[in-house]
Amino acid sequence: MLDKPVRSEGLDIDPVSDGYVIYDAANDRVHYLNHTAAVVLEWCNGEHTTADIARMLQDAFALDELPDEEAARCVAQLRDEGLVRVSDR
Repeated sequence: MLDKPVRSEGLDIDPVSDGYVIYDAANDRVHYLNHTAAVVLEWCNGEHTTADIARMLQDAFALDELPDEEAARCVAQLRDEGLVRVSDR
């Protein structure tokens, strides 16, 4: 099975000037995401693998090197916080 993260259900996401503020009612938790993490969360739609997300970050931010470790860490942290899960697709 490919790792295709998807945003968890039931999140109240509010864009703010420096990223997102997310309220997870199921766990009664508030999360603050910077711009990069907010972009990663948007790409966690069940269509992209973590490797795809790394390539998209490289393109979006015109990076010389592929940020594969950083993308994997970000997706893992979003998963650990309950903001994303692995897609059933």
